[in-house]
Amino acid sequence: MNIRSVNTFWKAALVVMSMAMLNPIAAAASAPENFQVVDDVAIYLGIMPAQLVRGHPKMHGGVPAAGYEDHVIVALFDNATGRRIEDAQVTAAVRELGLGAEWKTLEPMPVAEAVTYGNYFDIPREGIYHVQLRIRRPGHPRLIEATFTHRHFKR
Repeated sequence: MNIRSVNTFWKAALVVMSMAMLNPIAAAASAPENFQVVDDVAIYLGIMPAQLVRGHPKMHGGVPAAGYEDHVIVALFDNATGRRIEDAQVTAAVRELGLGAEWKTLEPMPVAEAVTYGNYFDIPREGIYHVQLRIRRPGHPRLIEATFTHRHFKR
């Protein structure tokens, strides 16, 4: 094997490794950001700094005092009728790509005289996160699962 073919081999290997490493990022970038319809449930996701919730009634035990706490909020609608779903049980996990996650209950809360679901999560760094939701509706046998991709920016 001559030097030229060795150089060509390593260049090709670096290109393949780079593509493999960037593939999850490209897939995450093309995923839905804040809206999905799963099993006829329209799901809207919002993430905001916890400080924006200050001054509102005590939610989820109050706004966390320290850290990079963020507030995850989910609104659910029947996709066929457009009616808000206010009797669901919702849990969520926020995780960085490749890492584990803590599941929390998203508690029902009033927003503009309608029920949405929310809780505080720690999203400490800029980057791409997966937000996984599990939704149970009374009278519906199937668990609804949805995964969103969230690109988090430093404040």
